[in-house]
Amino acid sequence: MEFDDLVELLRALEKAKVRYAVVGAVALNFHGLARATADIDLFVSPDEQNVDRLKAALQSIFSDPEIEKIRYADLAGAYPAIQYVPPSGVYHIDILSRLGAAFTFEDIETQEMEFEGIRVRVATPGMLYRMKKDTVRMQDRADAERLRKRFNLEPEDGCR
Repeated sequence: MEFDDLVELLRALEKAKVRYAVVGAVALNFHGLARATADIDLFVSPDEQNVDRLKAALQSIFSDPEIEKIRYADLAGAYPAIQYVPPSGVYHIDILSRLGAAFTFEDIETQEMEFEGIRVRVATPGMLYRMKKDTVRMQDRADAERLRKRFNLEPEDGCR
């Protein structure tokens, strides 16, 4: 994901007062662990007003009728993940409110960081570690190990 695209997206989310948390590779970058990625993963609160604010934020950037297909009922339902691909098709935004039974939006521990004058909610290193350490994806396990080493996290204590 290009720097300018990230700034524009995060600025729009802040302006619209979207309740979200950055997770995934972009969150790793915020914590100083560089990793290239073609997407941004956002955990969002699945309430209807918040999803409306999310859609307004996206519309302010993309003016794309496809954004209207993002529905709070989906994010609050059985399949709480949506992938939005902006018209440029250069990157995508993974929008989720739950990861199976393991994590909901309310479970995501975040910290506020400032980035280019924007307040950004980012999952904490310990939270990212817990989200990644037991997945089947090798990249997630490698990310978890980097987090563990960088932040002196202890696997046995849940890394609070």
